[in-house]
Amino acid sequence: MRISVDRDLCVGAGQCVLSAEDVFDQDRHDGLVVLRTPDPSPAESDAVRDAVDRCPAGAITLHEG
Repeated sequence: MRISVDRDLCVGAGQCVLSAEDVFDQDRHDGLVVLRTPDPSPAESDAVRDAVDRCPAGAITLHEG
């Protein structure tokens, strides 16, 4: 699993951080998504999928395989 984020799409809702705080963070200055790790562990896969589903802007892309 690999993750990418598009900060231009991000609206700073923070749903990703609530779902997977070890993988996502928010920038202190603008509140936009910060990807802490593009290659999360298998144990984090459910939380990452939840973050993707909860993102209101569609700013998170999950690449599986």
